[in-house]
Amino acid sequence: MKKKEGSSYPESKPVDLLHQFEHILEADPLIDEVGFIHPSQFAKLTEEADDATDIPTSECPSFWNRDHKFGVSTLVLLPLYNAAKLAFMAAIGEYKRLGPDVVVSGDGLESEVMKHSRALLLLSPDFGTAWNSRKLIVSKKQDLSIFMDELLLSELVLSYSPKSDHAWSHRRWVIKSVTGKCSTLQEILRKESELVEKIAERSKMNYRAWNHRCWLVSYMTRERVLQELKKSKNWAGLHVADNCCFHYRRQLMLRILKDSSCKQENASAGYAIEIYKLWKEELHWNETLIKQYIGREALWLHRRFLSLCWMKQFVTDVNDVSCNSEQKISISNDFGFFISNELQLLHSCSSVPNSDFDDFKAQATFSASYMLWLTKQSSEFLSKDSEHQEKLTAGNLKTLLSKVCPERSSLWDSLMG
Repeated sequence: MKKKEGSSYPESKPVDLLHQFEHILEADPLIDEVGFIHPSQFAKLTEEADDATDIPTSECPSFWNRDHKFGVSTLVLLPLYNAAKLAFMAAIGEYKRLGPDVVVSGDGLESEVMKHSRALLLLSPDFGTAWNSRKLIVSKKQDLSIFMDELLLSELVLSYSPKSDHAWSHRRWVIKSVTGKCSTLQEILRKESELVEKIAERSKMNYRAWNHRCWLVSYMTRERVLQELKKSKNWAGLHVADNCCFHYRRQLMLRILKDSSCKQENASAGYAIEIYKLWKEELHWNETLIKQYIGREALWLHRRFLSLCWMKQFVTDVNDVSCNSEQKISISNDFGFFISNELQLLHSCSSVPNSDFDDFKAQATFSASYMLWLTKQSSEFLSKDSEHQEKLTAGNLKTLLSKVCPERSSLWDSLMG
């Protein structure tokens, strides 16, 4: 393939480039990653290949396809995009023009729309009209295999554009569409969760991905929720600065509480105890992480959630007439132990052994702020329990906060009166 004089891309016409592009996609349906490659990188890819059967050998190649990886030269992106857009707009225009009569023309026109929209979306993932055209055709066919193909396409888009709103939205549309019609929904949800985790590894703080994972929770069974809670624990423990995963765990735990409240009449005592143990284990694990990873705000935010839900769910049962006396005594004593434990946590985290490290200062600030927050929150539940209130207010939080964070002394004065 020769290069035109004064041209920045190979001699192939844009339409020919589009045909090559779409042919590769058709020939290798297992492609799982797309990337855009500078021309200088093609030679290196060729050298690293074990054999050159799948590697373009032209002087200025446009595409590279091997081991289900697809590379596109950056030199042809603009003409390729223009050709894909023109082809798609022509196909969708004709499809809409025929209207109800499109069925008479067979699947040829629909196939053209699907083929060109796929090429266009891989080059421009935020082209909303292309996504909508696929929804229109797929929803008309109502074929489960086609819905699964849509998941594959959006995953391919996410391989190089992990924060594409349209791609994540399209996946949610597919899951909504197959709900109630697919016996393997929970397996699909498992794979979706794994996809988010894989993308989160290479795309830090990807709120769109984690928001998608949180959205999945409402479709999960109780068994799936418990499995996700167990599986996400390892990832969260390795990414303690990323609040996204802890937010996901909070959604899972809220789902467990919601299910327990909906089934309260039929729920056994063992189920309530199971939730109680689950919360205590999460609090203990969170405390371990706080002591191991100094000055991580996400861990303290997660502890606030755990403490608040724990007090609302269990401590309020002290005044519940349906609780027997043994349960009341147990919960009350356990709350006293909880307050004592939080004060010990404050004491262990409030010291600043080396003022040169900001992490120690941050840890002391977070711990004191947490205890200040806990003091305000606990008064709502145990306003008459002077013993516990005395424990909470015994620590000189104001002095500690003013010491580690003097620039906010006016704020501490207003909060603590």
